[in-house]
Amino acid sequence: MSTAILTGPPVPGSQLGPDLRTLGFDVQQALLPDDLPRLLAEVPAGERVALVDPRFLGHVHALRLALTDPRFPAASVPGALTVQAEARPALTRALAGGTHAPAAQVGTASVLADDIAAAIEADGVAVHHPELGSLVATVPADAVAAEAAAQAVAAVDDEAVRLRNAVKSRDGFFTTHFISPYSRYIARWCARRGLTPNQVTTASLITALIAAGCAATGTRGGYVAAGVLLILSFVLDCTDGQLARYSLQYSTMGAWLDATFDRAKEYAYYAGLALGAARGGDDVWALALGAMVLQTCRHVVDFSFNEAHVVGTDATANTSPTAALSDKLDSVGWTVWVRRMIVLPIGERWAMIAVLTAATTPRIVFYALLIGCAFAACYTTAGRVLRSLTRRATRTDRAALALAELADSGPVAQLVAARAPRIPGAPVVAAVGAVALIAAALTQPVGSGQMIVAAVFYAVLSGLAVARPLKGALDWLVPPLFRVAEYCTVLILAARSDVSGALPAAFGLVAAVAYHHYDTVYRIKGGSGAPPKWLVRLIGGHEGRTLVVTVLAAVLATRDTDFTLALTALAAAIALVVLVESIRFWVSSGAPAVHDEGETA
Repeated sequence: MSTAILTGPPVPGSQLGPDLRTLGFDVQQALLPDDLPRLLAEVPAGERVALVDPRFLGHVHALRLALTDPRFPAASVPGALTVQAEARPALTRALAGGTHAPAAQVGTASVLADDIAAAIEADGVAVHHPELGSLVATVPADAVAAEAAAQAVAAVDDEAVRLRNAVKSRDGFFTTHFISPYSRYIARWCARRGLTPNQVTTASLITALIAAGCAATGTRGGYVAAGVLLILSFVLDCTDGQLARYSLQYSTMGAWLDATFDRAKEYAYYAGLALGAARGGDDVWALALGAMVLQTCRHVVDFSFNEAHVVGTDATANTSPTAALSDKLDSVGWTVWVRRMIVLPIGERWAMIAVLTAATTPRIVFYALLIGCAFAACYTTAGRVLRSLTRRATRTDRAALALAELADSGPVAQLVAARAPRIPGAPVVAAVGAVALIAAALTQPVGSGQMIVAAVFYAVLSGLAVARPLKGALDWLVPPLFRVAEYCTVLILAARSDVSGALPAAFGLVAAVAYHHYDTVYRIKGGSGAPPKWLVRLIGGHEGRTLVVTVLAAVLATRDTDFTLALTALAAAIALVVLVESIRFWVSSGAPAVHDEGETA
């Protein structure tokens, strides 16, 4: 329960009390100046408390945005302030302050909630001020102002605004024009029946897994059903975020589910297609794994670039001519949609997968995925490289730390980094190691000593690449290069080993490692840093896992299915350790809330 305290005598005819109760508040009235500290003291320390001026006039949704969003320790609109448990001490200090004493302000023309909001902000508490747009929130000074405010409230349908704001402002063409026009109403339907975003997210996952099962049947009917269910899963995937924004139901559990289930759904569907193709006598596991590798590496490029250029990590603003050209193109409406579509965001990608699944074969689906995602990866990466090369900025320690955490360096690379000379050119060093490793995997016999030497060489260069803080213009390329090297080595060794079941086992291994890397990204985005160092050491880091897989291939690739069993065991061990730690972290009270930070739908 939350408590709202009206900081003054009631206003005749006001609907403020009922509106606050509709929002879930227990409403108290501070009739006299001395009532406010007493009523505040009666609210349990762990509960949210709101201070609202009884003269407040505005839309209910304006109050909802200010008073019910759980992501912020304090939030305010004119005439209303809310604080959560972590900000309660600052509220107490503000009420005790001389210039903000309630005895001097309750019942006067001053707006106490606004004064207290300014006081706790000056005390170091970040107060969120939601953008209201056309919504009204005000404390009128006289009858004329009150009449004008009432007319402004009547002129705007806050439910229409609420529905519109439930949809992301920047989304893909397919999602914007073919999903959101009706999924927002599904979100409202869910809200009115008490459904939570987490329940909708889970329904989306279950639907996608059923779609993968249908694809695994290998029949035309199964493929058609899989395509339809995949689109339905995506509708639910859009609905859960819209429901969270519509009803302001944000949670750390929701952050974790939203951050991980999209990848689980897509990659499970890849596996279903590969199983269905195998039933028809077509082995496409290498294509399925290649599609997963390419898609994951694309995301790492996005994450790494964004972390290196996030607000607060550059000493100067973006002065890149490439960025200026992009801004100029944004002024031409149709170019915005074209550029959003050609990078194959999740909406366009899933629509393409669904249609091709229903109409063609899994092999064609994967060919289209590989071609489309490869083009998108080249387009986005080239643009970001150009921006970085022409950008006049200095990377901060925070950005360098984020890139180092994304690198996922294990004990071997860390040992080399600690003892080796700090040479410049981290992306070049990482690229040389990655190219040498992949070239060896492609050309050397799987069980040869040369392959192991290449893996050791890669591990050493990996340590050299991260020996210096990653503050260079292109140092954000280091984590993606490491992902390409590790994932592609596993794919190539499994494919070239000709061991039965090696590719499906490699698919499982890459999926487990990719989950660890996505988990790392969303922890960093939440401001809590990378997973604990013991976890990274235990699962070997990218260079350690690459060494292990290379040695396993050299020792076991000629011993029938032993290589498959070893890859399966390694995948299971990594998945178990990573999932247990991830679940522990994300369900803990200290886990960060990350919402709508992932790929554009």
